Amino acid sequence: MAFVRGNGPSFAQDQPFLDGQFDVFEWHPYFQSCVRYFLDHAQYNGPVQALAAFINIQLPFQKANQPVLSARPSGGGGGSPASAAAAAAAPNNKAGAGVIYPNATLVPYLRRLVATGFDLPAVLHGFFGDDWAAGVGPLHEQERRNYLFAAKSDSWLRVKAAYDMGEDETVPFLRPLQNVSEKEIVGAEVGWSEWLAMQDWMLGPRAPPPCGSGGGGAGGMGMGTGMGMGRGGWGG
Repeated sequence: MAFVRGNGPSFAQDQPFLDGQFDVFEWHPYFQSCVRYFLDHAQYNGPVQALAAFINIQLPFQKANQPVLSARPSGGGGGSPASAAAAAAAPNNKAGAGVIYPNATLVPYLRRLVATGFDLPAVLHGFFGDDWAAGVGPLHEQERRNYLFAAKSDSWLRVKAAYDMGEDETVPFLRPLQNVSEKEIVGAEVGWSEWLAMQDWMLGPRAPPPCGSGGGGAGGMGMGTGMGMGRGGWGG
């Protein structure tokens, strides 16, 4: 992972979920764009609400405790959408001066879409907007690999339990990973071999030599729209 800030040095190391180099500071604005789209637009979109209901996951505004209505900041300890909008639009509002930015994670939605076979490009675009590939693409790829690892690690019952989210948001079904490419499988095999080496403490000077050049890069994932999910119903 290449960390570059300002004119400072670049610290390059293996990125944990993509085979290659990754600049976290370049990625983060795209991820923030996905969060804003999801909170401000997607969660109020009919097709997104329908799919969320079908795969049994609550959208942020549906949460009984601390619902998140918007990506806009709010003043003080929360408040109404009107007060949040006013705080966001207030002039000369210095960062950190009584402003609270909503905290919403996208990973549970990626996990649920992957486990139920709905992690299709059109669906991801509908949930996370035009910047989904750059913003949540790396996380999506890692969740696909995690799902492969989970299936290899344990029984169906335990995998399902791992993908449940409490009594009210259990995963209704699991589907085998969809639209898998040979490159993705090879990349997962390499990652799994590295994990087995970790279990045997084959690290550092004891690490085995590289056993392949597999890649799990987003460009090699070969994901089609499939299942009749055209972009038209998901664009928001």
